[in-house]
Amino acid sequence: MRKFLIISLTIVFIIIAFAAGFLIAGGKLKMDNLFSNSTKADENKNSNDKGESTVPSVEEKDPIKEKVKSLTLEEKIGQLAIIGFEGTEMNDNIKELIQNYHVGGVIFFKENITSRSQALSLVEAMKNYNGNAIPLFLAVDEEGGRVSRIPSEYLKLPSSGYIGKKNNEVLSNKVGEILGDEVGSLGLNLDFAPVLDINSNPKNPIIGDRSFGNNADLVSRLGLSTMKGIQSKGIISAVKHFPGHGDTSVDSHKGLPLVNNDLTRLRSFELIPFKNAIDNGADMVMVAHILLPKVDSNYPSSLSKNVITDLLRKELGFNGVIITDDMTMGAITLNYDINKAAVTSLKAGSDMVLVCHDFNKEKTVLDSIRNAVSNKELTEEEIDEKVYRILKLKEKYKLGEKNSQQYNIQDINNRIKQLFK
Repeated sequence: MRKFLIISLTIVFIIIAFAAGFLIAGGKLKMDNLFSNSTKADENKNSNDKGESTVPSVEEKDPIKEKVKSLTLEEKIGQLAIIGFEGTEMNDNIKELIQNYHVGGVIFFKENITSRSQALSLVEAMKNYNGNAIPLFLAVDEEGGRVSRIPSEYLKLPSSGYIGKKNNEVLSNKVGEILGDEVGSLGLNLDFAPVLDINSNPKNPIIGDRSFGNNADLVSRLGLSTMKGIQSKGIISAVKHFPGHGDTSVDSHKGLPLVNNDLTRLRSFELIPFKNAIDNGADMVMVAHILLPKVDSNYPSSLSKNVITDLLRKELGFNGVIITDDMTMGAITLNYDINKAAVTSLKAGSDMVLVCHDFNKEKTVLDSIRNAVSNKELTEEEIDEKVYRILKLKEKYKLGEKNSQQYNIQDINNRIKQLFK
């Protein structure tokens, strides 16, 4: 009997010990899962976690944010500008702007490019002179038709107006792919195209056949498919000219166009192609130098908080890079001080100013931005937000890793022949 009692007690002890061990293990497992779930919830942008958990999560560092922190103020300010230059090779002016002013990018015009080999050599030289580790935006206006900067080795692409008459999204997408390959084959990485302006004013002296047509749906569909074609080739597409340059009778290169459309009209017409592009992955938007007094009676779109922040950022939800049209155009230089205009645009919400001509103007614009930060007219926090968006876009397209040798001009020309035979 005593032996039986001892055996029974032993069995009970074993059972109790096993149960206790299971509970401890279960408790540990439960805590492990809580920690894991908490971390995942913190990473999930749509998490409903209100912060009640007592288990801390480990926040991963944002490498782009860390890069912004590592830059000097001068380097940050330089990132806010894309500048132009004279000639077909490196000169002291462009060297100074790249090395000492740390500009964010360079735009190429027809006079800067004589052949593919010359362009590639020039681009390589610019990269070598780029002292900081941030790759340059290497930009061009390559739309096809009359706005083309590529050398004569390439066959000409027809205008967007011609493509619009075909009303074929597959065709416009293939044109976008060719535009992307042309730009990439020259060593460049940013195309200020396509034009999303609706050509609603037959007296418009500057848009015309640069637009796909006078119909919002047509421009919206073909513009998007062209943008997607450019992007598919690893080239950044900057859609333009927000909020719409189609209903103007003045060339903004020569003066300031005035458009009397209100927000109701813009939302139902001019903004449709831009909204479609933004909703489908637009990376960069160029803002036009046009005055819309019913939206902002004081400033043209490129300097207007009402247009840039309230309309483009908030209402349309655009989170990418916003750049002005060229600040040396007549719309600005004939009506405003270019230095004050550049600062005003950045205060209004632009991320970058485009300054295409005149070395002295390019330098003074950058100096003025620095002075605006010193005078607290612009805060360094605002600058950081802009630089973050710029670096994020450069990282997205891996600008420092492009290989221009992968392209074949003959292949590009053959594709153009096949497309328009």
